[in-house]
Amino acid sequence: MTRSIDAVTLRGWLNDGEPIALLDVREHGQYGEGHPFFAVPLPYSRLELDIGRLVPRLAERIVLLDDGDGVAERAAQRLAALGYRNASVLSGGAPAWAAAGYTLFKGVNVPSKTFGELVEQRQRTPRLSAAELAARQAAGEPLVLVDGRTFEEHRKMTIPGAQSLPNGELALRLAALLPDAQTTVVVHCAGRTRSIIGAQTLRNLGLPNPVLALENGTQGWYLAGHALEHGSQRRYPPAPAGHDLAEARARSAQLLQRFNLPRLSASQAQQWLDDGSRTTFLLDIRTAEEFAQGSIEGARHAPGGQLVQAADQYIGVRGSRVIVFDDDGVRAPVVASWLYQLGYESAVLADGIKAAVKAPAPPRTLPAHALPVLDASLLRALYAEASDVIRIDLRESAAYGRGHAEGAAWSIRPRLPAALDGLGVAHDRPVVLIASEPHIANLAGQDLLAAGYRHVYRLAEGYRTWQAAGLPEATAAAALPPEARIDYLFFVHDRHEGNQAAARAYLAWETGLIAQCAADELGVFRIGVPGGGGNARQAGVLSAVV
Repeated sequence: MTRSIDAVTLRGWLNDGEPIALLDVREHGQYGEGHPFFAVPLPYSRLELDIGRLVPRLAERIVLLDDGDGVAERAAQRLAALGYRNASVLSGGAPAWAAAGYTLFKGVNVPSKTFGELVEQRQRTPRLSAAELAARQAAGEPLVLVDGRTFEEHRKMTIPGAQSLPNGELALRLAALLPDAQTTVVVHCAGRTRSIIGAQTLRNLGLPNPVLALENGTQGWYLAGHALEHGSQRRYPPAPAGHDLAEARARSAQLLQRFNLPRLSASQAQQWLDDGSRTTFLLDIRTAEEFAQGSIEGARHAPGGQLVQAADQYIGVRGSRVIVFDDDGVRAPVVASWLYQLGYESAVLADGIKAAVKAPAPPRTLPAHALPVLDASLLRALYAEASDVIRIDLRESAAYGRGHAEGAAWSIRPRLPAALDGLGVAHDRPVVLIASEPHIANLAGQDLLAAGYRHVYRLAEGYRTWQAAGLPEATAAAALPPEARIDYLFFVHDRHEGNQAAARAYLAWETGLIAQCAADELGVFRIGVPGGGGNARQAGVLSAVV
């Protein structure tokens, strides 16, 4: 039987200094409309896909949260079947958390976003408005404008003239763009966090140039009446060598000294990784292209800028250790310094990618038996034989709305068995699942098989297989009611698509985060405070600057 705890007990667990994974198993849209500050998103539709990387240790203390609708209990049963042996459920879910007087936070990456606001406030990170930037550009003032987001985001939209240079690459690659030590550097993102963290990174490194964060990023630029650039191909410059690389290493090394963070030898790192009583994440913080060329066995990819911006997407356990590494000795110290300030016990792997270490294999979490697969010809044959084939579209609700198989109903894993029961579908009728990813269909199909459905199939290439089979498609888009689209976060809807009200609401949300937080939520951060070594779990609240 699944153990349940109440909200007061959970609050106590979050503050007792011991590792804990608070996993919100609701879907993206539900999570984004309101969740506890430290809740990590792990939708039930992806539970087995992501649990191993977020919570790799089977003995970890886990608390599962839902809407009080029983999904957390189902998730607990799945985790128990996978070998996780210390999972509890928050009784009553998110509504019970609110009923206890605790705040439910809208949005995503809330701890990292709040952290960025605190950094600006406590470190007095200099900034300039969109109007000020436009005036400087019009006057021809020398400046280097860099976009601290991913290249994919940069290409979608950016400030005219900006160079793509993700925050995790700033320490290594910025020097190639600077003509001298007097030229001003401006860092922008889409909103606020990465502008602030990027600018403060350069200040922490002791860059002699004037450094500014663009207030409110591309959204602020658009709201000020300026046009954005789309389709930019301006990528970051190559990594330096020789004197420039040595100088960059020296700047980064100062951060390790400032925060008293360890540079682990291979044997020391292996001791952390082999410690079965504590979770340690081994993260390669280089670019995706570099990671694809080879990395340390068992290491996970977490590009440095994104790791700081969205730590809860990579690290599912509060109170865990984090070892980061690169191949240049420049980027990892910067990321480790930010992780420390975010509240993690962080370290750098001294020999980087060359270190002779190995991360333990994650637990096997995907089902051993996959669903039968239908290609186009098999699908046509099934469709010809059985006129009563049930078609369930598991793709994103937005994709379903743009076009789907004729007669297909949209559903999502946590609601799928109940949806079929509600339709009165007999358990012996064939059910075809159409999904964007094979594993999504397999996981949902396993739930149907467990519920007694006997003939469940998935399409080999999802909706493309349906189209390749030449079977009928819906003749008109079918807009799902908003309440059904639990996979879609309306909170951030249209803020990058010309909706000024949505952009203003989003920026107001970011700037209002600190005021919503309680002392124990802000108390995990150690902004600008040198570390004392030892156990970060014990040192966190005492050394916080809030």
